[in-house]
Amino acid sequence: MQAQRATSWSALLAAMFSLLLLLSACSSNANSGNSGAAASPSPAAPQQEAAATEAPAFPRTIEAANGSVTIDAKPERVAVVHWGYADSLLLFDLPSAGLALPFTEDTSSLGTDTYKPYVDRIGELVIVGENTTVNMEALLAYGPDLIIAGSTVNAEVTEQLEKIAATVVIDEAATDVWSNWPALVTAFGQILGQEETAEQFISGYQTKVTEAKGKLADVKGNVAFLQVRNNVAYLGGTKYLTPYYDQGIGLTPPDDPAMADGAEMSLETLAALNPDHLILGYFNYDSPETASITDEWEQTEVWKKLKAVESGQTYAVNGALAMGYGPLANTYGVEAVLEALDK
Repeated sequence: MQAQRATSWSALLAAMFSLLLLLSACSSNANSGNSGAAASPSPAAPQQEAAATEAPAFPRTIEAANGSVTIDAKPERVAVVHWGYADSLLLFDLPSAGLALPFTEDTSSLGTDTYKPYVDRIGELVIVGENTTVNMEALLAYGPDLIIAGSTVNAEVTEQLEKIAATVVIDEAATDVWSNWPALVTAFGQILGQEETAEQFISGYQTKVTEAKGKLADVKGNVAFLQVRNNVAYLGGTKYLTPYYDQGIGLTPPDDPAMADGAEMSLETLAALNPDHLILGYFNYDSPETASITDEWEQTEVWKKLKAVESGQTYAVNGALAMGYGPLANTYGVEAVLEALDK
């Protein structure tokens, strides 16, 4: 009897011991699973964390000449109302764009071989101003969700623009828009959330300039640029034609005080300047049947005795582009001057 009770008691102890072991194992596994999740995240966890901390492209706040401007969503309909900013906008990927132009649409550069590939990429292109004047009715009808303006050129209409849509006013002096378009294009990239597009174009342009500078290093003598219109001609100043002189492809300007800012030129003042090479930037380049002031000059002995004329060192280019200010215009200019002088 005692032996039977002992056996029963031993079996009970064994059963209880097994149960304790089982509970301990379950608890250990549960704790092990919790600590493992904290110490060793799954492979997807780092990606999820990066996605959570990466800032979205929009909304974004731009510090502009008219204060802090918040752009809530990616702009789809962008109007540029500063006539000097038009070709900077064309660099970017946009479904719709509105442009104010320095001249009329009919006489603009939009249809040239330089501009056309960029114009064709934009699904809708609307003109919202001509001859440097913003057409407010056209702008309202266009219905932009973002307007980009200039602090000086658009100063008188800024308040009206801000009532139409979110408006970013770029400080023209701080950005140096007339001689430093890379800064303007960089600003556009930040505004539109397309920084990489801006960086790639600027890098490509700088490569072109470096290559052209190397190829033209052996050009002898000085080079002047003459903007040729129907009844007037202007000497291009080194302050503005930066792609071609020291800051660009390294051409040598004539040694004359007028070279800094440029000046209106008569045939006599051109003869006094008497450059070794003369780049003639015709504004009627695509319509040579229209008159230019040089038509009369070319019939005179003064013209024929210019050093550049006598040596065959005069070159015709599209003046609206080569002597313009923007990225597309300057790209054309560097390529055209390289082709002219690289003999």
